[in-house]
Amino acid sequence: MSLLAVGSIIEAVGKVAGDLITTDKERMEMEIEQRKLDLEEKKLDMAVGMAQIDVNKEEAKSSNLFVAGWRPFIGWGCGIAFIYSTLIEPVCRFVAMTVFMYNGAFPTIDSDLTMQVMLGMLGLGAMRSYEKKSGVAAK
Repeated sequence: MSLLAVGSIIEAVGKVAGDLITTDKERMEMEIEQRKLDLEEKKLDMAVGMAQIDVNKEEAKSSNLFVAGWRPFIGWGCGIAFIYSTLIEPVCRFVAMTVFMYNGAFPTIDSDLTMQVMLGMLGLGAMRSYEKKSGVAAK
């Protein structure tokens, strides 16, 4: 079933429900109830977000390599893949082809994923540095 069909079904149900509610007072009460439900949903979403922030704080306090060491591990992994695919592999291929007349294949790293992760991490690091410079960073 397409999204347009689902949307039209929801719209039709909403019209039927709107027809069942006849007075302005009932409409206002339904609107108030809907807003209360929306507010409760936002409170639950915020509670989940705050719980994740607390977990992140505890992970950041840890000196255990397997808890707090994943960010450096990802950074170093992406950096090594970047250095290999941009410097080491082309230079080694050039030397092997010109000096040793090697025509075989060289191992390659698909740098699309590693570049996405590395640039994302660099962007977040730059954003954090800007926050600190601007004085809006959390202490």
